[in-house]
Amino acid sequence: VRFLEQQNKLLETKWSFLQEQKGTRSNLEPLFENYITNLRHQLDVVSSDRARLEAERNNMQDVLEGFKKKYEEEVVLRANAENEFVALKKDVDSAFLNKSDMEANVDSLTQEIDFLKTLYMAEIQLLQSHISETSVIVKMDNSRDLNVDGIIADIKAQYEEIARRSRADAESWYQTKYEEMRVTAGQHCDNLRSTRDEINELNRLIQRLNAEIEHTKAQRAKLEAAVAQAEQQGEAALNDAKSKLADLEGALQQAKQDMARQLREYQELMNVKLALDIEIATYRRLLEGEEIRICEGVGPVDISVSSSRGGVVCGPDALVTSSGLSRGGVAFSGGSSIRTSGFCSSSVGGSRVSAGCGGGSVLVGEACAPSVPCPLPTEGGFSSCSGGRSSRGASVRFVSTTTSHRTKY
Repeated sequence: VRFLEQQNKLLETKWSFLQEQKGTRSNLEPLFENYITNLRHQLDVVSSDRARLEAERNNMQDVLEGFKKKYEEEVVLRANAENEFVALKKDVDSAFLNKSDMEANVDSLTQEIDFLKTLYMAEIQLLQSHISETSVIVKMDNSRDLNVDGIIADIKAQYEEIARRSRADAESWYQTKYEEMRVTAGQHCDNLRSTRDEINELNRLIQRLNAEIEHTKAQRAKLEAAVAQAEQQGEAALNDAKSKLADLEGALQQAKQDMARQLREYQELMNVKLALDIEIATYRRLLEGEEIRICEGVGPVDISVSSSRGGVVCGPDALVTSSGLSRGGVAFSGGSSIRTSGFCSSSVGGSRVSAGCGGGSVLVGEACAPSVPCPLPTEGGFSSCSGGRSSRGASVRFVSTTTSHRTKY
């Protein structure tokens, strides 16, 4: 609402400012009127052009409709002409057959006329011979004078008239048929000429289509070659990617193996560190125990430690060093224990010492030392050697990687 009020005040201020500028606005009105007049004039021109173009469009549509009708009529005429051509072709074929029949008939009639002429001449000769014989007989019999020449002339005239009429009829009939066939042949020649033109046009169209087909085949061959090349490139890229993937998988497998090896080495180092920490703690407690013994007035003790990878175990009954890590060691236990071949065995029924070690002593490295209590807490306190009995205590195991040294307290 406040925003709208601010907008309203802003609009009122603008309105008042515009009202104050009446002089400037009055100067701008003629410009706008001129511009509006020009626009109206352009609108009128566009309207007139639109009306003219619409009229032209209507005329063109009418012309187009007329051309469409003419085209349809021409299509119909062409179909009719094709039908007439087929019918005329049939008529030409039948007329050619009729012509062949007529020629055969003319030949037969000519032969017949020749035969009739020959027969006529033979009959004339026969009649002349008969007439000559008859005249002889007549002269011999009654000597009467007969007009045989007139009779022969009449008969000859009759035969000639018959032959002339037959020849005229045949010639008129042949001439009529010839004229009909000539007219028909002229029509057929025109039809054949138009048909020949259509055939030439169709041949040109066929040639153009064949050229387009060849061009299309060439384009198809180019596209097929491009597709084959693309497939080969794709296969090469795929094989390259597969080889790279195999290399990456091999590198990944090698990295995994290296990581596993490093983890094993790290674990071994951690184990060594733990063992060293345990050894350091054990030595510290041993030193604290020895300090306590010194404070109590015990004489000096010589402890020799010889170990490369040994172990220390404080246990209730026995000390056993790791067979895989021990080459010697230091054994402390609640009872009397000795080292025998790398391990300590508990005493049975009292203290057990090795060669050269007295009671209450243990073998430390290659020297004997008095047994000391286990520095780790036990159930009953310290585990000590007293009266040949041993008490159970907690066990501690450590691994030493130091060289042999001798300490004297």
